[in-house]
Amino acid sequence: MSEVARPDHEAEHLGALRIDEPAPNFRARSTHGELQLSDYLGQWVLLFSHPADFTPVCTSELLAFEREAEQFAELNCQLLGLSVDSVFAHLAWIRDLSTRFGVTVSFPIIEDISMSIATAYGMIHPASDTTATVRSVFLIDPEGRLRVMSYYPPYLGRSVDEILRIVAAIQECDQRNMVAPEGWQPGSDFVLMAPTEDEEAVRRENRTGEPWYYTPMGSNS
Repeated sequence: MSEVARPDHEAEHLGALRIDEPAPNFRARSTHGELQLSDYLGQWVLLFSHPADFTPVCTSELLAFEREAEQFAELNCQLLGLSVDSVFAHLAWIRDLSTRFGVTVSFPIIEDISMSIATAYGMIHPASDTTATVRSVFLIDPEGRLRVMSYYPPYLGRSVDEILRIVAAIQECDQRNMVAPEGWQPGSDFVLMAPTEDEEAVRRENRTGEPWYYTPMGSNS
């Protein structure tokens, strides 16, 4: 049984999560035993939900996440899957994936039969005619803060390569105090944050010859 821990005053705001605020902690059963989100403080966490086990799009995504599991590990990012299916369904599914595809899923898949986690994270949309979770992605930083949230419809698979890019970009931006432009890839240029004072804007434009509001910097800068 899954269980979400949160302050009482947050009860009326379930699903109204905000970037840079604490991610709701939870305790739940998974294919790796009982776990809680707070166990992963000190590392990045990618929590992603899927609508249902033994379905085609979800199968393609789970195989893709496992294919890139080492890349996430290199970014100190723990993968956590979740759906409202039982842990027994999860176990049957991953055993079947191992038999049929030769892929061993190395990360936990969380059961959420009570839908408490799905509700707290807004994974089940109010207008939906089903209790299945949409394809949600939540990137949580080592301090337990939400840094990215995204939602996809059940019929559209996510790009695991894009999710990897997002994790790498946010980590690099944090380290460099810069911003990542459209299509940024590891090793490509960053952009300086825009100045907020006229004096700095003039100085930057004179120094670089670039527009004061758009100053690309080399990846090694």
